[in-house]
Amino acid sequence: MRTLTPARSGPLDEAVTEARARYSERRPRTRALHDRAQQYLPGGNTRSVLYHHPFPLRIDRAWDAILEDVDGHQYVDLLGEYSAGLYGHSNPVIAKAMTDALAEGISRGAHTRHEIDLAQAVCARFPSIERVRFTNSGTEANLMAVTAARAFTGREAIVAFRGGYHGGLLTFKSGPSEVNAPYEVLLADYNDADSACSLLTATDSASTPACVLVEPMLGSGGCIPADHAFLSSLRAAATEAGVLLIFDEVMTSRTGAGGMAGRLGITPDLTTLGKYIGGGSSLGAFGGRADVMELFDPARPGSLPHAGTFNNNVLSMSAGYAGLTKVYPPEVAERHTARGDKLRADLLAVIERAGAPFTVTGTGTLLNVHPVNGQVRSPADLAAGEPRLLELLFLDLLELGYYLAPRGYLALSLAVTGAQLDGFVAAMARALVARQSLWSG
Repeated sequence: MRTLTPARSGPLDEAVTEARARYSERRPRTRALHDRAQQYLPGGNTRSVLYHHPFPLRIDRAWDAILEDVDGHQYVDLLGEYSAGLYGHSNPVIAKAMTDALAEGISRGAHTRHEIDLAQAVCARFPSIERVRFTNSGTEANLMAVTAARAFTGREAIVAFRGGYHGGLLTFKSGPSEVNAPYEVLLADYNDADSACSLLTATDSASTPACVLVEPMLGSGGCIPADHAFLSSLRAAATEAGVLLIFDEVMTSRTGAGGMAGRLGITPDLTTLGKYIGGGSSLGAFGGRADVMELFDPARPGSLPHAGTFNNNVLSMSAGYAGLTKVYPPEVAERHTARGDKLRADLLAVIERAGAPFTVTGTGTLLNVHPVNGQVRSPADLAAGEPRLLELLFLDLLELGYYLAPRGYLALSLAVTGAQLDGFVAAMARALVARQSLWSG
């Protein structure tokens, strides 16, 4: 795996410093807003992932796949609101669904037809989901799915994976986070079936966990797809041990007609959804086997409570239904996924031609550029990366008019055109050629 040698660290530091200065000089209004924000928000921030040096972008308006910052610079949006913005910034079908629903009344404090419509669409789209309940976020969806598994099995512990992210209260990027929910968590290595299955099939039944929570592709952990054999082994071991297999498809359910479960032909016991599922509004969902989900039937004695003022809010219900059934039906999902696969191949070809120490991982329209060169199967494979190279690429691409996450993550919206993707590939080539002296001998 090729990385920068220590001898090149001086020029790299200088390049990053110059790129930060250029960014700052061209964005005086953004800098002023950041200074103002720091008076009221810790670090001027209320969403950690959006922060980057020297200070984060402030977007003034957005349309289609275009963002315009407060200083008037425009960017092609390749981040797609971290996969929640699948439909772009001004999809007319989504906008009409929202305005029609709001015209009927905003917060009603009662059931409506809209939650039935969306629930039916979700169950039809994802066959493993026989019953579903809605939440306000993917974080809540994962917390509730784990709760359901613990109640159904009568066990306490959960198996999760290093590098995994299941929301702000269930994150394991480098071990358990200090803000995690206080579950007993057994950590295994991603794409290592032996590591995980040994935890599921312990001979002492008292130590058998309630569930195994896994992303079919690590999302925030770097868009690292799971091996089919790895997930198949989890499915078999979980069934043998009476452990519930939970697929966190908050990000990956957009991948193809039936999410990653459908793509891989592996059926989990429970699935969690979020991001785009609300059509651009806040929403999450958890669902799966009817016998597990019936624990939440309020007509049953001793049922599990599941509260949430906005669980069935009409904005998310209506936008989610319109998006899933009208804008992103299965055939569109397949075509869009193929677009992402092509972009990944095009980017890898550009990187190879430049001899650059980068690679691209992912599945479909969820991709991640990494400052390493070689196969990536687990977060450990990213440890040798050079983060300054990635920051430099991020800042260079901004100046060329393309916006992705500072960590190199992309989530393509439907609004991104073929011409814009071609432009991005050309911009990537231009950025790498301009910095070639940093890694060429």
